[in-house]
Amino acid sequence: MPENVLNGDHIDVKGANCESHDNDEENVENDVHFEPIISLPLIEVSNNEEDEIEMLKLRAKLYRYDTSSNPAEWKERGTGEVKLLRHKTKNTVRVVMRRDKTLKICANHFITPWMELKPNCGSDRAWVWSVLADYADEQLKSELLAIRFANAENASMWKETFEKAKKIVGSECEIYAGKSNSEQKHSESDSESSSDVSYSESTDNEDQTRSIKRTEDYDLVSQHKDIEKKTMEEKDIVTNEEKIINDIAKLKVKNEGEK
Repeated sequence: MPENVLNGDHIDVKGANCESHDNDEENVENDVHFEPIISLPLIEVSNNEEDEIEMLKLRAKLYRYDTSSNPAEWKERGTGEVKLLRHKTKNTVRVVMRRDKTLKICANHFITPWMELKPNCGSDRAWVWSVLADYADEQLKSELLAIRFANAENASMWKETFEKAKKIVGSECEIYAGKSNSEQKHSESDSESSSDVSYSESTDNEDQTRSIKRTEDYDLVSQHKDIEKKTMEEKDIVTNEEKIINDIAKLKVKNEGEK
């Protein structure tokens, strides 16, 4: 085929038409759209943090002390964001940490007022504390945990917020702050009722002893009265006998005088 000449340049019309045809086919292939056979609705997954307020969120690396291995050693548990979450109504604070990418929980436990953060080997970026009940593995386990932050500032922020959470739990949470007012009143009423019961029991015992003493005294008095009555009756009998004897003697004297 003849070649077209434009301003002294040779242009291959056939090659240009082929390239444009290939680009059109690619565009047609990219525009292909398939309707899904089954439509799946979007599902909102709850993270169980809706009723909690985030007090702190930092990026850190978590370790656990494995005593099952021989010898015991520190093992990495996960790297991700660790949070301190305070419940809105119960005023409990828990530590929650999820691993990067997988979002699997590697720490999940409540803060108690007696927990203590201790520096790990004198480092200003790491803290160590013991947990009686951690639920990261969906089983309550006692763990010795260590956390390490990127810098000393984050570590100090963690320490301050952790101590603040301990005070909140110790003063505002009903579990650790002591009994509520209603429970105190109830316990006081129970103690009063128990004191009343003990007092009534004691008074009952006293009344019983008094009644026993009274009955004993009454029996003694009645016995004395009976004895006195008997003696009086005996005296009356004796006096009556004496009167009869005297009367008989007087009659005898009169009869003798008449004779």
